[in-house]
Amino acid sequence: MRKISTMALDRIEIFKDQKLTIGLDLGDRFSHYCILNGAGDVIGEHNLPTTPKGIEEVFARIPRSRIALETGTHSPWVSRQLSRLGHEVIVAHARNVRLIGDSSRKDDQLDARTLARLARIDPGLLGPVRHRSAQAQIHLTVIRARAGLVRARTALVNAARGLTKSYGERLQKCGTQKMNREMSQGLSQELRDALDPLFGEIESINERIAEYDGRIEKIGKEIYPQIALLQQVKGVGTLIALTYVLTLDDPHRFRRSRDVGCFVGLRPGRRNSGMSQPQLPISKEGDVYLRTMLVQGAHYILGPFGQDSDLRRWGLRLAERGGKNAKKRAAIAVARKLAVLLHKLWVSGEVYEPLRNNHQVVSAVA
Repeated sequence: MRKISTMALDRIEIFKDQKLTIGLDLGDRFSHYCILNGAGDVIGEHNLPTTPKGIEEVFARIPRSRIALETGTHSPWVSRQLSRLGHEVIVAHARNVRLIGDSSRKDDQLDARTLARLARIDPGLLGPVRHRSAQAQIHLTVIRARAGLVRARTALVNAARGLTKSYGERLQKCGTQKMNREMSQGLSQELRDALDPLFGEIESINERIAEYDGRIEKIGKEIYPQIALLQQVKGVGTLIALTYVLTLDDPHRFRRSRDVGCFVGLRPGRRNSGMSQPQLPISKEGDVYLRTMLVQGAHYILGPFGQDSDLRRWGLRLAERGGKNAKKRAAIAVARKLAVLLHKLWVSGEVYEPLRNNHQVVSAVA
């Protein structure tokens, strides 16, 4: 392997008039990069620390180039830093680069070379993705941190219920957010003493979650007033609306609202060949947490407290078709339409009419 030294970096000045292409394989501590010249020849390869300083020292000295890297933990901040340095950055969707993920000869050097060669031939082969802004990422971190606490609370509540059952007793029925020491009043004294620290941790987590809820409400009202357009749909609260806005970041990145359903992985997969057109489950691509939030919103819309609307009526008709998974499929279908509807409201700024189609039918009859 030819390593690129400081002198070699200085000699890159010779290629200022050429279009350099660089593949950057990001690692947790160290990353590997490969530089191709305009003819596709390797002119340098080396490692660098995966730190802002390491990125700066190497890529600030290289003329403007096309740099390809895969999605991962470090790709958001690395891509932003490389863009600030003036480079053309392509963030490849890791699931789309099968030449790397499914390769039988996989190492950092080969991965960097493959990224560079694919970016040089056709960036579209990399399935490029767009990372959100730094502000959106830090605000989304608040939501993700809250979600981590919710998962921890659920695990502790489940542990408490399981331990009491194994002792021949049961806790009162309640939601996880209402679980506290008072719920253990009906238990025997020895079991209460054993579980008291566990209930204490659950109460502490409930307090932290409440603090996050306050911060999320404040962020939504002060920084993202557009979420009010999305909250017109009953079943879409601040958490879902803000998660939606922060994840999409820029609504105009989509040519049409229907594309959002594909973006969040709620479209059916497709593997057609000749006359064979099998029915596949949803692709589950995109952001998992946003998809989960949309499905939760869909369940509310279809549930007993959902507002009468065109979306609810359509979903209930799907659920009534019967079949083993009719209700589940209906919820997924409503979630997909909900994603499209929210984007339409966000872009257009329209007032939401729950029974718009019904009003059109009535007007036509009249």
